[in-house]
This record gives sequence, structure tokens and C-alpha cells, in this order.
Amino acid sequence: QVQLVESGGGLVQPGGSLRLSCATSQSIFGIYAMGWYRQAPGKQRELVARIFSGGSTNYADSVKGRFTISRDNAKNTVYMQMNSLKPEDTAVYYCSANLSIRDYWGQGIQVTVSS
Repeated sequence: QVQLVESGGGLVQPGGSLRLSCATSQSIFGIYAMGWYRQAPGKQRELVARIFSGGSTNYADSVKGRFTISRDNAKNTVYMQMNSLKPEDTAVYYCSANLSIRDYWGQGIQVTVSS
């Protein structure tokens, strides 16, 4: 079992920044991918960013150039730096650990971008 706990969300004005953290209950070394997803009310959950075991990353087109995913294996933590936030970034953000057998999900954390 893998437990994921997100933190760092909250309310920010457009153009502002937040950094989300995802702390895991065990080592993330060797996990195929760690990712951040988001879900706005009435919409499907969508991929925001992923970082793979080899260090490569991918991002949704809507966040490229603004968001950066990273990891700290020593702290068993994955981060997502979010800059130049827009109102359309408002959503519940979920951390995910992608293993060969199954995926694990955090409970989600609210990010609200509003003036």
C-alpha cells in the first residue's frame, strides 16, 4: 500500500504561484511514474504533469512553461511548482503513483485562483 498526502494548495490571485507537495509513505525510487492530475467541478480528471523513473517529464499543453514537476527521492516527495496561475487552473489537484500493478491516489488538494 502506498499513501500519498498532498499539501501546499490554497487561494492565490491570478499571476501568482504555489508549490504543491506530495509526500509518500514509502520510497518513490523505482516507481515508474509520479504524476499530478486535476479535476474541476463538472469535468473529468486530467493529467497535468508526470515525472518518470528515468527523470523525463511531460505536461499538459495548458500548463507547459508555467508548471514544473520535480522529485526528491531522499524525502520521498514529489513537487509541482505552479507559476503564472490562471483562474482556469482552479481545481482539486491529485497526486498519483503509477506502479505496474495499480495506481495510487492522494485525497486531493484544492487550488483556487481568483481575484
